[in-house]
Amino acid sequence: MNRISASNFRLIRSGGIIAAGLFGLAWPVLAQGNGLAMLGTLTKGEWTIKFRDGSADRKICVRSGQELIQLRHRESGCNQFVVEDGAAKVTVQYTCPANGYARTSIRRETPALVQLESQGIHGGLPFQFLAEARRTGSC
Repeated sequence: MNRISASNFRLIRSGGIIAAGLFGLAWPVLAQGNGLAMLGTLTKGEWTIKFRDGSADRKICVRSGQELIQLRHRESGCNQFVVEDGAAKVTVQYTCPANGYARTSIRRETPALVQLESQGIHGGLPFQFLAEARRTGSC
């Protein structure tokens, strides 16, 4: 029987749930459903996202904080897997049928300022970005 390298693939079995990672790696699913409490601590309203690569700023209305996870895949129907659900940082992997996938990390500095990092595939093309998002007004 062929052996699969642990660094390339790992199954985590907990309570009958198996979590396998995308991108050839595995990240354990720490929480599902009602997790991501840190996002709920963010100040609601209009946020401006400044991309570090010089791309144009983007404004979004943050109502739950979840809006910051799928900045490149804005469609609904994507499957999300929580990788990290901490008090100051969350990481989510998601897959959007027929449109790609990504892994996004959001690190909270204050209730009105976060750092974003995301990479994945959108529309058949790879992407990666670093950005800062800051509350700038009301929606």
